[in-house]
Amino acid sequence: MDEIIGVRAFADNYIWLLRKGAQFVVVDPGAAAPVRAAIEALRGQLVAILITHHHADHVGGVDELLAWQPVPVYGPASESIACVDRPVIPGEQVRVEALEATFDVIDVGGHTLGHIAYHTEEALFCGDTLFAGGCGRIFEGTPEQMWSSLQRLAALPHTTRVYCAHEYTEANLRFAVAVEPDNQALKQRWNDVQALRAEDRPTVPSTLDLELRTNPFLRVSEPAVVSAAEGFEGHALREQVAVFAALRSWKNVF
Repeated sequence: MDEIIGVRAFADNYIWLLRKGAQFVVVDPGAAAPVRAAIEALRGQLVAILITHHHADHVGGVDELLAWQPVPVYGPASESIACVDRPVIPGEQVRVEALEATFDVIDVGGHTLGHIAYHTEEALFCGDTLFAGGCGRIFEGTPEQMWSSLQRLAALPHTTRVYCAHEYTEANLRFAVAVEPDNQALKQRWNDVQALRAEDRPTVPSTLDLELRTNPFLRVSEPAVVSAAEGFEGHALREQVAVFAALRSWKNVF
């Protein structure tokens, strides 16, 4: 794989294009037009589509892309996504010969029940599960399920680049600073992100190392994070998953 290109869509989505030479794989194309424009500008050819979950802003452009260039569409077997013709389950691998890349399929249910992530060459495409500075809302799963999913991602190599699907970093870090105001790495990241957004520049990808140092949803064993979560709930929290659930509830109303 030569390059990973972020294509903006809607108000804050990122659609990821993975390129090797003139061959492209697209991850979560919620819209077709910007994907097609990017590929055509580079005189490229679409060879596969990877889907993480069923929400419309991640699959809405697939049919139009298939009408343009019919290709295999990989996606979670446990979700009903009409365009997926290559269903995959966690623990499987997806091999894309045109990219000379193999993707590990990871269970990251929580945002949706069957949400999956793809990991290859220290690049993680995690849809709406792990965000830069935050995590996704829990629409279909449980806090326990989402916490387990985040733990699977946290166990990947710390050098892993995190390609999430939305530009939510500034809002996420505003919350993170409220949770852990004395975290020096977080303060620096907050300043850096504000500067980037002031110039309308992207804040993703991040790295797993950075997330582990600054993302409160991955730091629920830290005393300051526990204390802040207990302050929100108004009582002691004995388990890490309870701290996580409190943070997610707090973020929902922040």
